[in-house]
Amino acid sequence: MSNGVVLSVSQLNRYVKSIIEQDMNLQTVFVEGEISNFTNHYKTGHYYMTVKDADSSIKAVMFKTANMRLKFVPENAMKVIIKGRVAVFERDGQYQLYIDDMIPEGTGALSLAFEKLKERLAKEGLFDAEKKKPIPVYPERVGVVTSPTGAAIRDIINVISRRFPLTELVLCPVAVQGEYAAPQIKAAIELFNKKKAADVLIVGRGGGSVEELWAFNEEIVARAVAASEIPVISAVGHETDFTICDFAADLRAPTPSAAAELAVPDSFQQHEMLGSFGRRIRNSVSDRIGWETARVKLVKATLQRHSPQNYIDNLRVRCDKAVMAMESAVSRDMALKSKEFSSLCEKLDALSPLKILARGYGAALRQGKIISDVNAVERGEIIDLILGNGTLECEVKDIKNG
Repeated sequence: MSNGVVLSVSQLNRYVKSIIEQDMNLQTVFVEGEISNFTNHYKTGHYYMTVKDADSSIKAVMFKTANMRLKFVPENAMKVIIKGRVAVFERDGQYQLYIDDMIPEGTGALSLAFEKLKERLAKEGLFDAEKKKPIPVYPERVGVVTSPTGAAIRDIINVISRRFPLTELVLCPVAVQGEYAAPQIKAAIELFNKKKAADVLIVGRGGGSVEELWAFNEEIVARAVAASEIPVISAVGHETDFTICDFAADLRAPTPSAAAELAVPDSFQQHEMLGSFGRRIRNSVSDRIGWETARVKLVKATLQRHSPQNYIDNLRVRCDKAVMAMESAVSRDMALKSKEFSSLCEKLDALSPLKILARGYGAALRQGKIISDVNAVERGEIIDLILGNGTLECEVKDIKNG
């Protein structure tokens, strides 16, 4: 800031505040000290205190949203390790510590190292949820990275053999505590991936103290777990606290037994589920068959109502009736015509020239034509004389008129 510029107190405090809050080194700090002047503000629920060592002190505040996560109530003279940030309370021109979390100093340097490593790996994205791989539903092989003599492997064997005996269990024995544990765990995870020897990995051990479980808080183990192409279930035997391995794994189980239950399905439940599916399928098929049968009957009835056979049968009946009507009409007409024919025959018979000829009369024909005039023939001409019982061929000798 240039010399000669006159600032108000507020401007000066605001400027100092901006400088401090832009310093990334002050955004997350770990401070060890002793609590004094502790106040639990009953109205807001915030904690106010002074954190000091032998030579200095700093004002600190822990808001209710943060202190609700604490597993203890701070007290005066308690030595703690604090995680927080430094900022300026602009009104009073006082810089102070804003506490996000704290642990009693008695938990030691391991807890501080745990928090620092957890924060660093989290910033790298090692624990991101989108990087978690799904656990296979029906693994053929379950890999286990643990001690070959501990209770953890016995629990895992018992659970898997009971729940899903078809699964093959592959053990890669490692030390689970001590200076060689972390490198062996890392190497075992990498070996499983290199050989593609399992569909899912269980990495863990039974319970123990913080020091005994520390191998699962090592950075090399966390990175091996996160880099594994095979899904990893972390199964360190602690119910409430977490290890770095838990955060890096694809799934966390509170105990090795719980990990085994998460790794494989329950064959009895699968059997029950398959039976339920079978019953549902049978019922569905039966219902479908019943429905389709009813539908076929309905279609059959509809077809029968609209069947061409019915139409043909109706036409056939109509044809039969028409034929019968025609036969009846023809019979009546034939009878009538037969009667008329008989009457005509009687009339024709009455007028027949044959009857006249039979009474002794005759008919003269010249070249097949009736001779009705004597002058139509000449003497010496041959004519036919038809009688009742035959024909006479005659020669005209003489012609007499009158």
